Amino acid sequence: MIHTLTIRHEGLALAATIHYPPQKASSMGDRRWPLVIINHGFVGSRIGVDRLFVLAARELAEQGNVVIRFDFAGCGESEGVYGEHGLDSMIEQTRTVLDYALALDFVDPLRVTLLGHSLGGAVALLTAVRDRRVKSLVLWAPVGYPFNDILRIVGRKTYDEAVTRGSADYLGYSLTPSFFDALLRHQPFQETQKFSGDVLIVHGTGDETIPVDYTFLLEKTFWLRGEGRCEKVIVFQADHTFTRGEHKKELFKATADWLGGYEQRQQEWHHWSI
Repeated sequence: MIHTLTIRHEGLALAATIHYPPQKASSMGDRRWPLVIINHGFVGSRIGVDRLFVLAARELAEQGNVVIRFDFAGCGESEGVYGEHGLDSMIEQTRTVLDYALALDFVDPLRVTLLGHSLGGAVALLTAVRDRRVKSLVLWAPVGYPFNDILRIVGRKTYDEAVTRGSADYLGYSLTPSFFDALLRHQPFQETQKFSGDVLIVHGTGDETIPVDYTFLLEKTFWLRGEGRCEKVIVFQADHTFTRGEHKKELFKATADWLGGYEQRQQEWHHWSI
C-alpha cells in the first residue's frame, strides 16, 4: 500500500510518497515499524533513474519497513527552484521529512535509517551527524567531495557561467553561485567521526560518475570511530544508477538483508563491547 502526500518545508510543498509494509494493514496492537527515508541525487527525483527508488521502496516495504521517498525542492513534483536550495537546505528538508515521519504513531523512533544515493548519500550523512534521530545510514554510490564531484558532472564552463552571470543552466536547472558555495563548505569524509550509528555502503565497480574508491576510503574512516559498524558491498560491473536488473537485484538484497539484520548486529556489538 502506498500513499502520495505533500510535506511543507519553509513555505514550499515537497512531494513525497510513503510505502507501508503489507503486514501493517492486518497487524493489531501498537506495533511500530522501522523507517527508511530515501534521498535522491543531484537534479534527480523520488522516482529515480529507471525507477530505482520506486522499485527499492517497494522491495524494502515488502520486507517490513515504512519507506518515504521525496523530491527535494525544485526537483520532481516539489515546489521551489533547485539551484536556489543548496546542500544546507537539502539537509533541513530531510529533517523536515524526519519530523513528519516520526510524528506517525506506527514508526519506530529507534530504527530510523536514511538511504541516500550519490549526492543524496552526502546529504544523508551530513543530516545524520546533525540529527540524533537518525540511527543508521545506507549509502549507495555516495558523493565524497560534493564540490569537485558535481563540478565534474556539470563541467567547468557551467560553474564559470554561474559565477560570472549569477546563474547557469544545467539540464533546465538554474544553478547559482550560492549552490556551488554550499557544496564547497561540506566535506563528508571529515564528518564520519561524528556519526555513531551503523552504516552500509554499496557501490558498483563500473561507476564512471562517482569513483568506487570513495567507498573503500569511507569504510576506513567509519571504522576509525569508537562505536558503530560499517559494512560495504561492491557490485561487480554495476554503473552509477545500478541500471541492469541483476545489479538492482543485488543492491536491493544487500540493503534489505542489512536492514533486517539490525537485531543481530546489536547483539554482536553488545557481546564484543563487554
